[in-house]
This record gives sequence, structure tokens and C-alpha cells, in this order.
Amino acid sequence: MTTIGNLYLQLLEVARHIGPIEIVDVAVVAFVLYQLLRLLRGTQGTQIVVGLILLAVLGVISTSLNLVLLSWLFRNATLYIVIAILLIFQPELRRAMDQLGRIGSLGRPLSRFNPRQYNQAISEAIRAAERLSIKRTGALIAFEREVGLEDYAATGVRINGEVSAEMLQSIFYPNSPLHDGAVIVRGDRIVAAGCLLPLPEEGSVRERLGTRHRAALGLSLASDALVLVVSEETGNISVIEEGNISRNLDADSLRRRIALKVPSPNGNGLSRFRIRR
Repeated sequence: MTTIGNLYLQLLEVARHIGPIEIVDVAVVAFVLYQLLRLLRGTQGTQIVVGLILLAVLGVISTSLNLVLLSWLFRNATLYIVIAILLIFQPELRRAMDQLGRIGSLGRPLSRFNPRQYNQAISEAIRAAERLSIKRTGALIAFEREVGLEDYAATGVRINGEVSAEMLQSIFYPNSPLHDGAVIVRGDRIVAAGCLLPLPEEGSVRERLGTRHRAALGLSLASDALVLVVSEETGNISVIEEGNISRNLDADSLRRRIALKVPSPNGNGLSRFRIRR
């Protein structure tokens, strides 16, 4: 019997032992591996994984060739390798746990807020962004969603005021005490201003970005916040979410971009912003 025939018989034998449980098992493992690859994509973790794979291959070769000293080294270093992996992949593991914690909230973004009030807050933020953009005044506004931003709010000055275009313009007015930091918005309230946001790891961002854009990108990677940025150099408006940057948005495209992330007041679709000029 030919080699192809033997392979065909072996595949048939394997297929006879495959049931619903095995299919579910393979699907779950494939999904977990896919999510791990997504978390590592575009980070330094990709190169580290390649290095770990090479170490694993070296360990298998040492065992196969009965290289006693090398095999002993790998056996005794296993615990330290595991600890090193946990430390190296801490940001990726944190992101994974964060995404896992959001599973129960899928389809319910901003559920604890009144959607109409939230829409109004974003409308005011857009109106402020338009005015700041014309004057080329830098701004950084983070809208809290399911993941709390209290840790970052604690680094700034408490405001606890209603969101309005005038309030945001006064905060980001040049040379004002709070203009260099970020504003954190929760629902229809400004929680704090002058807040410090986390910067992405060195090497994880390949393009040149200003400090505000880097801070917004870092927050978007650490949470599900939607961040609005006005460039001080160009006046361009950007929206950053989950590590993705939408650049050079005008007023209409900015409304459409943010409206896709905000539920309607009746929960049956997207709401329409009514923005005062």
C-alpha cells in the first residue's frame, strides 16, 4: 500500500474517534491561541516568544541527544523561566485579564450612565475640540467606559463639574495650571483635570508621536477608554481607542466616529448629536 494510502487510513482512524467534545476542545484551544497572538501583535512580546520557542527546541534536542549537562540545566531552570515569563509578559497578561473581565459587559457599554447625558457630554467635548483646533491649543480628553480610570484621576486635580465646552476650553487654555494634563470624563461629569496617563512601552510604538498622543495611546492600551486628542502643533483632531488612531478628523467625521461608540437613549441604535456652535 502506498504512503498516501496509509496516510488516508490513519486520517480515517483519527476521524472515527472525533466527537463533539474533541471538536469543542480544539475550538477552545484555537480561540485561546488566537487571542494570545492578538495580544502579542505589534509588541516586543513577539520577539520574546520566538526566543522562548528556540529555547524549547534546544531543550528537546538536548533530551533527544542525551546531553546530560544541558538537560540538567533546563530541568533546574524551568521554575525561573516561568517566573521570568510572568514578569516579561506582565503588560500582555494584564491586558488579557482586562479583556476577560469585560466579557460580562459585552453589549452594555456605559450601562451605568444615562445615555442622553453622555451624548450631551460628548457633544460639548466635540464643540470644545473644534474651537481648540482652530486656535491650535492642545487638549487630551479621556472618556471612561467599562474600565474605571480612578487611578489616573487620582493623579490630577478633582473637578467634579458638568462637562461643557467652556469648561474644557478654560482647562486647556495655554499657561493655565492644568492645561498639560488629561481631563477624565465619567458620564456627564469632569472627574479630574491635569491627570497623568500611562505611556506605552518603549519600542511598542513604531511611529513618531507627540506626548499627548503617546499618553492617549498608552491609556487606550491599558483600558477601554475613548480618548480625544487635539494636536498643539497642527490643530488636528484624533480619536484613539484600543491602540488605534483615527487622525485628522473634521467636525462631521468626529461626530460619526464617536457616535459609533455611544448607545442611543432608547437602546435601539445610535443617537444623533445636537451640537451647539
